[in-house]
Amino acid sequence: MIARFFPVFILGAALVLTGCGGRKQARVVVPPPPPIVQPEPEPVPLPPVTQPKIKAPEEDREVISLPPDAKPIYTETGIASWYGAPYHNRRGSNGEVYNMNAFTAAHRTLPLGSIVRVTNVKTGNCTLVRVTDRGPFIEGRILDLSLAAAKKLDVWQPGLATVKIELMQTPAPLDSGGRWAVQIGAFDDKQAAGDLAGHLSRRYHTAKVVQFLSPTGAWWVQVRVKDDDRHRAEELAHATQTSEGAVFVVRLD
Repeated sequence: MIARFFPVFILGAALVLTGCGGRKQARVVVPPPPPIVQPEPEPVPLPPVTQPKIKAPEEDREVISLPPDAKPIYTETGIASWYGAPYHNRRGSNGEVYNMNAFTAAHRTLPLGSIVRVTNVKTGNCTLVRVTDRGPFIEGRILDLSLAAAKKLDVWQPGLATVKIELMQTPAPLDSGGRWAVQIGAFDDKQAAGDLAGHLSRRYHTAKVVQFLSPTGAWWVQVRVKDDDRHRAEELAHATQTSEGAVFVVRLD
């Protein structure tokens, strides 16, 4: 009797326990929503960086040529020097901006625009140059070369060289005409240049006397005689003496 009742008791207890606990809810874990990712703005393409084109010195050089039958009009031999950076990009005597990378030269008396063949007596190197400026204003020198011409003629590194000048073309006669003046200097002291300019102004009433500062810092005095006459300029130069610098007759055109 007891054996048959025990299973029934267990079943009844189970039903009572189930009824007391009620219905048990399942717990569902919901994952959080994914973060909202804003799309990155597309990069704005930058304009291409262009470097300014730097011209090689050779690109600015004019081509100087002569007819095959050209013959020298005038020949001179003497010391040549060269001038560069302090005068580069400054206006020369012919009004052009001096370019030390072009084949040009300065001469005191050859007409501006003349074409000259210059030969280094020692090395034999030669080149054509165009006279665009006045100088050199140092006694014993006959020609001032541009940097490019000095390199071509092997004058650049030594600084000085004996050269042969052959005038091949000229826009004006050598022996007549022209506009002439006297240039005196160089003076380290502005007062010394001014004193000489004042003296010459009082002595030569018809002359125009000016003093000016060169790119190298030296002072010069220039005397324009009446009518820019060559004979008057030569007479004034012969009669003028200075303890500083030298006196040169120079052609203006």
